[in-house]
Amino acid sequence: MSEVVTGEAVALELRLAKLPSRLLAGLIDVGLQLIVLSLVLGLGAYVLRGTDTGLAVALDIIIILALFVGYPVAMETLTRGRTLGKMVMGIRVVREDGGPIGFRQAFVRGLFAGLLEKPGIFFGFTMPLAIVVMLVNSSGKRLGDLSAGTVVLQERVPAPRQVFYAQMPPQLAGWAATLDLTGLDDSLALSVRQFLSRLRQLDAQARADLGNRLADAVATATTPPPPPGTSGWAYLTAVLAERRRREEIRLAARRTPSYGPAQPARTYGPAQPEYPPPGYGPPPGYGPPGYGPPPGYGPPPPPGYGPPPGYGPTPPPAPPTHVPPAQPPPEQVPSPAPGPFAPPG
Repeated sequence: MSEVVTGEAVALELRLAKLPSRLLAGLIDVGLQLIVLSLVLGLGAYVLRGTDTGLAVALDIIIILALFVGYPVAMETLTRGRTLGKMVMGIRVVREDGGPIGFRQAFVRGLFAGLLEKPGIFFGFTMPLAIVVMLVNSSGKRLGDLSAGTVVLQERVPAPRQVFYAQMPPQLAGWAATLDLTGLDDSLALSVRQFLSRLRQLDAQARADLGNRLADAVATATTPPPPPGTSGWAYLTAVLAERRRREEIRLAARRTPSYGPAQPARTYGPAQPEYPPPGYGPPPGYGPPGYGPPPGYGPPPPPGYGPPPGYGPTPPPAPPTHVPPAQPPPEQVPSPAPGPFAPPG
């Protein structure tokens, strides 16, 4: 697998074409080219017999170039990266970003293939160089791929094999929980798994013989024996399913780190704070607000209905603020002597 980054910056994991499939595709193409070349040269020699030798040689060179360079360029351009050999092997040439190739990439690849890599102009003397480059390069690129910026992918991927998964028979679940599997080694368990996965492919006689031998070996390595009347396939399937279940429990316990005593499982109701930090309650005075009128905001008192100020009796005038200057005291005149008729003092 190789990571190919597309033009949208998306990384894709694609399967690269291996060297054997590419060599077989190349040999198919070269074989077809050689067959066509021999036919065309034979026909040309028959048609051009008796003509100038120089003309015949020039035509031969044109035919060789057309077959060993023009054929792959034309095929890969028209079919978006495939030749007849690549179609047979299920491989395709794409750009390094995963897009289809065009004429430019096909032309560069065809030049290198026809001149240096395949047994074309130089009759295969440089073909080992192309193989060495493909082996050294991590993406399996040859000289033409390095120059054109292309990569060859495996387009036809074989279907994955179905993996046998042992399912516990419900009627044997309780008995399987009491099994002692310490004597059941990995090789015997693998043999049982392979037998059960190929159960439908075996004929009746081979299935019965191999199944009985495996059941006897498992019964010797495990205890207690199965309940009476248990079929052979159900017995072997229950043993494998129980072994897998215990292995999964052991691996889960190994992966789960232990940090102190286990906490009880959390319910799926409303989330409750498990450890409320101290002092983080509502501050005092932040209870529900009162909904009465705030103090001092009651209705204003009714106005008085007595006479307005200034409408009562007239107040006495204010004393003058100007004080007259003080008068000198009058001169004292001696009073006359009292007569006989004066009032008594």
